[in-house]
Amino acid sequence: MPSSSSTFSFPSTLMPRDRRARWAVALGGGGMGLMTVLGLAAGLTKLLAIGWTAFLVMMAGAKLGRRAERQVVGAPAQRLRRLAWAYGLSSGAMVTSTALFLVPNAVSRDASLGGLGIALGIIGGFTVHTILHRGKPGTDDSASPVVWVLSMHSLGAGLVIGAVYATMPALGALLGLAIVSHKGPAGYAAARRLQRRGASVSLLLWPAAAVCVAAVPVGLVDPPTSDVFHAVVFGAATGLFLHVAVDFLPRCGWGSELRRAANLPSDLRSAPMYEGLGNVRYHAVWSTLAGSLLVAGAWGLL
Repeated sequence: MPSSSSTFSFPSTLMPRDRRARWAVALGGGGMGLMTVLGLAAGLTKLLAIGWTAFLVMMAGAKLGRRAERQVVGAPAQRLRRLAWAYGLSSGAMVTSTALFLVPNAVSRDASLGGLGIALGIIGGFTVHTILHRGKPGTDDSASPVVWVLSMHSLGAGLVIGAVYATMPALGALLGLAIVSHKGPAGYAAARRLQRRGASVSLLLWPAAAVCVAAVPVGLVDPPTSDVFHAVVFGAATGLFLHVAVDFLPRCGWGSELRRAANLPSDLRSAPMYEGLGNVRYHAVWSTLAGSLLVAGAWGLL
């Protein structure tokens, strides 16, 4: 288990370039260090293992995504396939994690309130995404919704994981690891968005740390056990998960973000040499299915 003194070594390429990036580094690194100390003192090794896994995997994916976006190597079809797999694995894993681990907890305590929580989570995620998306393309403000929605999603996941392990401490760590299994592909896809919009990838340090930052405090206290609380909280977290998952679906139509991310020329449709790009949609489907099956397989081992 990592200690507070052995924090993740951030490459110089991920160091902050503006005030928001510096805050992300301070909050992410400081939060991980503090939660590690508190968690180790309280014996919350399972929560720490899950939190550190989410953090390291997401930042590793972010580093790979930043490198891929800066180099932009390979033929157009190859670039699209790589992006489709990154987005698809992430989205498929998130949807299946939500269906297997969160929806049952949201509706089992109170079906109506759980459903209401899911609706609030989806609408809340959409509201934050829409309101914060006010900057011009290519500026940091245009990247803010990506960071905020991922942060809310990670905090929601941390709250859920902390509550689950606080009420059922005998559970193995595999359940939590399955819930955060999408962090690598999500970090890759988000980093490419940030890099493409001129923002610092170090902004992802905070959403990467948010799982641990939210889970450990909940594990340190006795959370409310009322059915109303569980239904609404689990439902809202479920809705946020679904909002982010749908946002990351690898849509391959002309003008889609996936094709813009691959830096394809604007006159691509008229170029006969690019006719084979239509096959990328099959990679989008298979990648999403693969992400789903990976989580389902992990669930089968629980």
